[in-house]
Amino acid sequence: MIISIASGKGGTGKTLVATSLALSLNDSYKVKLLDCDVEEPNDHVFLKPAITGSEPVSIPVPKIDEAKCTRCGKCAEVCAFNAIAVLGEHVLTFPELCHGCGACSYLCPEKAISEEKREIGVVERGDAGGIEFVQGKLTVGEAMAPPVIRMVKKHTDSDGISIIDSPPGTSCPVVESIEGSDFCLLVTEPTPFGLNDLVLAVETVRQLGIPSGVVLNRAGVGDAKVEEYCRRENIPVLLTIPLDTEIARLYSRGITLVEGMPKWKDKFVGLFEGIKEIVDARNRSLKR
Repeated sequence: MIISIASGKGGTGKTLVATSLALSLNDSYKVKLLDCDVEEPNDHVFLKPAITGSEPVSIPVPKIDEAKCTRCGKCAEVCAFNAIAVLGEHVLTFPELCHGCGACSYLCPEKAISEEKREIGVVERGDAGGIEFVQGKLTVGEAMAPPVIRMVKKHTDSDGISIIDSPPGTSCPVVESIEGSDFCLLVTEPTPFGLNDLVLAVETVRQLGIPSGVVLNRAGVGDAKVEEYCRRENIPVLLTIPLDTEIARLYSRGITLVEGMPKWKDKFVGLFEGIKEIVDARNRSLKR
């Protein structure tokens, strides 16, 4: 089963939920934790994995053969990202804008464009107390997270539980991270900002056809509008975590919730059982 952890905004507690869920299930299941928040991965801060391997992530970018090029401008015309420009007798390429789609080289009438690899990040693999750990790191200054996320997701495994810690928001990196999940767990907080961004996140997962549920973090602050929205939209609230200074203290020291407060382990196991019930019910309905 693939479970993605997402949120409409940053700072809601995705990492707290992802790491605690992985640790809670590790005794009973084969667990993988994939940190797809590649611009700022931080699951390693809490799980402290031993990194055993890494691989670079590259995208193909155009290389112009000046001898063959006739400056016809076809490459600039087909590039949707303005990564190539033809100015008089000069063809300029902007690798930082290139998405590696290959349209320019494929459609060049003179076959004057080849492709060369450009490294944009790295994927690291390791072990954290029996949990298989994978994280992506986008090189500082790079703009495109999806290629790195795709490389991380190649390590998902249908044999066992794969937990994907997604980036915050609802943009392309989030869609890339959660697409193909069996379930998306949306972490939010009971504030106006939390509600606004939860609504956007729910719309995103519904567009992708992914069943979802909510973890309400920092309960006790704000109001009840998030819970009212969930009831109105028939979205299950699968776990509620209170606003607690002890939880915040543990988190600030890089200690996961279930390690610092072991009573929470059963609650995260219960969270998984709730997810499993929803996924199993959906699979049965699809087979009818």
